[in-house]
Amino acid sequence: MTAASDSVKPKTSPKAIKFLFGGLAGMGATVFVQPLDLVKNRMQLSGQGSKAREYRTSLHAVASILRNEGIGGIYTGLSAGLLRQATYTTTRLGIYTILFERMTKADGTPPNFFMKALIGMTAGATGAFVGTPAEVSLIRMTADGRLPPDQRRGYSNVFNALIRITREEGLTTLWRGCIPTMARAVVVNAAQLASYSQSKQALLDTGHFHDDILCHFCASMISGLVTTAASMPVDIVKTRIQNMRMIDGKPEYKNGLEVLLKVVRNEGFFSLWKGFTPYYARLGPHTVLTFIFLEQMNKFYKAYFLDS
Repeated sequence: MTAASDSVKPKTSPKAIKFLFGGLAGMGATVFVQPLDLVKNRMQLSGQGSKAREYRTSLHAVASILRNEGIGGIYTGLSAGLLRQATYTTTRLGIYTILFERMTKADGTPPNFFMKALIGMTAGATGAFVGTPAEVSLIRMTADGRLPPDQRRGYSNVFNALIRITREEGLTTLWRGCIPTMARAVVVNAAQLASYSQSKQALLDTGHFHDDILCHFCASMISGLVTTAASMPVDIVKTRIQNMRMIDGKPEYKNGLEVLLKVVRNEGFFSLWKGFTPYYARLGPHTVLTFIFLEQMNKFYKAYFLDS
């Protein structure tokens, strides 16, 4: 006989729905921050091979894009950005949830901080591998507008890009730069986990913040600063490798180390942080917007499907 005091386990949405909502939330956030991704990619590619910079600042880059490509130009590559979220975010969330549940003890004790970080880095690296084809398409589509018309690839959308890359350069090209992409995901997840939790606790300890959206936003922006500084050198390697062309049948760069050395030698050490401002401006808000959309979708699902 079941005791009257036994608690009823609350209804939760199926795993598939959680993964779906995670991907949709990331896609929703991308609609708002895609212009920052475009500016970041353009700035990382500007002055390639020399110390001359194509864009002086982020605002100069935005003004130049609007002047030369029109208002629609700032959303170049949106389809690739959406596909990247659909593949990367959904896979990362799925792997993280599965591993988190497996590492949770029978009595409900969650994994310790070190294990959470390890799970996060594993999930991030796996998601990055799955999302690399969309990432390659995104880098090329956002870079196209800075090239002379006769050198542009002219992909009409992400699916056109995927098909043409496969047909013209081979299937493996879709995973070009997957090592630095996965390395960036590991760095980002490790830095975010540590800095976000520390920042949030520090804000709460001041007594001026409560555990609400304002606190989450401020903690995200502080965490974003640390994460951006840590991950940008890896990100510029990824961007340069994924955008490179074949010269006389040989790749422009042999590996990520060569990219780093060439950037430092030809463009200066601090060029490893080209595009810092738009990258940072994208990271915090994208995280906050993702969680806002995720919370709203979960509330909607609970209200209409679980409580009805």
